[in-house]
Amino acid sequence: MKHSIKVGLSFGLTSAVITTLGLMVGLNASTHSQIVVLGGILTIAIADAFSDAMGIHVSEESENKHSSEEIWQSTISTFLAKFIFALTFIIPVLLLELSQAIIAGIIWGMVLLAAISYKLAREHKTSPWKTIAEHLVIALVVIGISNFAGSWIATVFA
Repeated sequence: MKHSIKVGLSFGLTSAVITTLGLMVGLNASTHSQIVVLGGILTIAIADAFSDAMGIHVSEESENKHSSEEIWQSTISTFLAKFIFALTFIIPVLLLELSQAIIAGIIWGMVLLAAISYKLAREHKTSPWKTIAEHLVIALVVIGISNFAGSWIATVFA
């Protein structure tokens, strides 16, 4: 796989998982509303996918060592990965009660992060368990902080 596409896919997937889970958990904690969580996921899938793709585009341009084709490959693969993987979190919200959907989403997100972390560790010939643990701990910290923030928002502003 081309480096530029690998950059976009790995960044897009990771960002989709962590951002979408943080948003889902935070919105659930503050509203307990399925429609609000669905709206948040759709917003992340669209707005944040464009934002991250633009961020990768500018970042790759600033390195001044990539061709225009490579920059656009990274941009497009980032957008598609972020958009598609963020949308996968809609499925449990549509099929399950919201509290169950949040748990299913967290499990799904951890599986995706573990898979990309494992692949990354194998490519770099490092310990897969260390890499997986590091990335999952970061995601769980984001989820915990988002839950706390959502609960705080509900208490202060509701």
